Amino acid sequence: MNDIVASTPLPNTIKTITNDLRKLGLEKGMTVIVHSSLSSIGWVSGGAVAVVEALMKVITEEGTIIMPTQSSDLSDPKHWSRPPVPEEWWQIIRDNVPAFEPHITPTRAMGKVVECFRTYPNVVRSNHPLGSFAAWGKHAEEITMNQSLSMSLGEESPLRKIYDLDGYILLIGVGYDSNTSVHLSEVRTGACELLKVGAPILENGERVWKEFVDMDYDSDKFVEIGVEFERKGTVTNGKIGNATCRLMKQRDIVDFGTEWFLKKNQ
Repeated sequence: MNDIVASTPLPNTIKTITNDLRKLGLEKGMTVIVHSSLSSIGWVSGGAVAVVEALMKVITEEGTIIMPTQSSDLSDPKHWSRPPVPEEWWQIIRDNVPAFEPHITPTRAMGKVVECFRTYPNVVRSNHPLGSFAAWGKHAEEITMNQSLSMSLGEESPLRKIYDLDGYILLIGVGYDSNTSVHLSEVRTGACELLKVGAPILENGERVWKEFVDMDYDSDKFVEIGVEFERKGTVTNGKIGNATCRLMKQRDIVDFGTEWFLKKNQ
């Protein structure tokens, strides 16, 4: 905390963050998926709440804000690596981890802004136990409804709906490896292998461990894709507090990523 204070010239507030968002190109009525690092902004008066309030003030309910709200700690423990758990634990975890519930289940490793946003009034969350999304505003219900259990980041996901709405991506202090939308490019090109996964869900009010097929998503190439994409000059760069930020059309980078994977897979 002392380092953050020392590196912040003046406190960031709802007002200053609002101004920075508008300077970057955010405006009323946009559909935008946001990925963020609160600490990258510097010291913020109000913390994550101030960031969420500023986003809502700029976009308004005439637009839509979306954030990924993934809960990977509900996944099959046999796939865990950070950290792994003993094999004799696996079935105990499968049998006992609570079922996913959109209004209750916390996110894992998604950041303070996301965890704050998902608790806000009128924010709705898709019903996927591992790869859910939360949304607020005009298209929130449309974007979050009927997310496919299998191929969770594919054609029946909120990512596809943002694509169809010609929405934007905002990266606040995070790199392209956090740019979830490029997973849609992976699905469209079959860039990754399929695997059987599992998670606890509610079926007819009862908790069950549900197995399904999904892609073994891999963001390792996303930074390389982002660097090449920026050479096209279709990314707006700016600052929110101390945070380096990027604003881009989601459709543009998904299409670019699709072409990139197709070329690499030839």
